[in-house]
Amino acid sequence: MIRPLSLLRRGAALPVAAAVLALLAGCADMSGIAPQAKLRDADSLGLKAAPFSTGISAVDARWWTGFGDAQLDALVDEALAGSPNIAVARARLSRAQATIATAESADRPQINASLDATRQKFSANYIYPSPLGGSIQEVGLLQLSGSWEIDFFGKNRAALDSALGSSNAAAAEVDAARILLASNVARGYIQWARLNDQLVVAKRTLAQRDETLRLVHDRVSAGLDTRLELRQSEGGLPEARQQIEALDEQIAIARHALDALVARPDATQSLTPPTLASLHAVALQPNIPADLLGRRADIAAARWRVEAATGDVAGAKTLFYPNVSLTAFVGVQSLGFDNLLKSDSVLGGVGPAIRLPIFEGGRLRANLRGKAADLDAAIESYNASVLDAVRDAADQVSSAQSVARQQAQQREAQAAAEGAYEIARQRYRAGLGNYLNVLTAESTVLAQRRQAVDLAARALETQVGLARALGGGWQPPVAVAATAKTVVTH
Repeated sequence: MIRPLSLLRRGAALPVAAAVLALLAGCADMSGIAPQAKLRDADSLGLKAAPFSTGISAVDARWWTGFGDAQLDALVDEALAGSPNIAVARARLSRAQATIATAESADRPQINASLDATRQKFSANYIYPSPLGGSIQEVGLLQLSGSWEIDFFGKNRAALDSALGSSNAAAAEVDAARILLASNVARGYIQWARLNDQLVVAKRTLAQRDETLRLVHDRVSAGLDTRLELRQSEGGLPEARQQIEALDEQIAIARHALDALVARPDATQSLTPPTLASLHAVALQPNIPADLLGRRADIAAARWRVEAATGDVAGAKTLFYPNVSLTAFVGVQSLGFDNLLKSDSVLGGVGPAIRLPIFEGGRLRANLRGKAADLDAAIESYNASVLDAVRDAADQVSSAQSVARQQAQQREAQAAAEGAYEIARQRYRAGLGNYLNVLTAESTVLAQRRQAVDLAARALETQVGLARALGGGWQPPVAVAATAKTVVTH
């Protein structure tokens, strides 16, 4: 058997290798290369920190069921089950998880088997003497080889950390896509309900104007009104019909949008057109603690991207250091296939191998600068995501509070407009007022009715927006909860 490093048996090779490693490691030059960006913390955002382990959540994981509409629940569930976008996100997650297995394999021994069978003519004018030189021989090699990289400087650990960060980010992005899809379906359903309610108002407007036209006809026949009032009354009918047609078009478009979100062209075909009155308000927590923002899947994904980039930087640094591995091989080799399996055809070897970049033209420093820049970009992307999340949640809270106040004022205004309209109609019937007063009062009433529908829809939409802004009930997996607590507070 071949023993290329017989000193290994006497324990001399490893101390020498360790001394060489220590000497060469000191030659690594990474000076002047470091990330510059800093993670924003809760204090810098003006947020109230909350213990991550309290388990408090302002939003239920199936928050949309709070609206109390079975049709909406079914649409959301179907969308989450069949969305192509979520399927794409899941495929990215599978790819990231495969990268983890690849990184883990680097720390394990690698064993390979090979079999070479060659019919070869040996040169007569080379190192082989006659009768081998100039002859044609069959050469066989059957070999089992193995290697094990010793991770002295953490290269494999850094690669695994990066892969874990990317996988966790991909998993969070799947959940973020689910939350966004659920909120889009809910918003689309509310818009459909708003348009249906606006259609009711438009049809009531048409009926009201038709009733007024009959009244004007009677008054013209009795000589109490002129053709001017009649033409004014007739002009309101086509306008009301045009509004109904426009609303029908918007309803069709809203249904098509819902069909696309659900990934089934006829998803809304068999549904009963919803109304805003059929949707209940969802009670949500009005403040924004850092803990809840930390449970936003998109922010968690951005934070895990920072972890992945940090691992890439650590991995780039390890490339400056020696690569150490133990290699071994054993097998049989012979001239002539009939001798291949004989005992004296055995060969083998074992020993350490050290590889160190000495001059690579600045490639390693350039690679490290690039990884450091990627980390800076990941950190600033995370900071931007946090700032946008704070703004988003604050906007939704402000809108919810403002819409509630607007609705209170609008109800008073509508009551006054309805009363003024009734008085104008009574005065016109009695001949005490002109038709212009009726038209003015009617226009005010219709505007208030339309505004009431829009405000009711906005109130529901802000509840959807706040549910999404506060994380949509997302909770980090148990395996990563300890790290996820640093998402905002780190």
